[in-house]
Amino acid sequence: ANTTVDRGSWRDTEIGAHTKVDNQVQIAHNVQIGRACFIAAQTGIAGSVSVGDFVQIGGQVGIAQYVKIGARCMIAGKSGVMSDLKAGGVYGGSPAVPIREWHRQTIALKRGAAKARDGD
Repeated sequence: ANTTVDRGSWRDTEIGAHTKVDNQVQIAHNVQIGRACFIAAQTGIAGSVSVGDFVQIGGQVGIAQYVKIGARCMIAGKSGVMSDLKAGGVYGGSPAVPIREWHRQTIALKRGAAKARDGD
């Protein structure tokens, strides 16, 4: 419900067979989505994005225009994808980075905040 798929301007907007699109997803013009992808709620995909086959996109993900997402990628919820993602990778954060790097960044931020709070 309330999902929008914009028509293409210079090429068709296409969604591959067996792809599942959740509620409140925006798919902009000229987007190409591969087969058997899963796109969770409140995701925005900007114009001319290419998504490979078997990609999983978490909720509230934003994808900038002209980005290419390789096959079998997984993108954590609330991520911001601003550059191409290699096939088979698992990504998270904003900007989206490999998931282990995102975990390291989150831990470092938490530790830094604790030090600042404790006065160390």
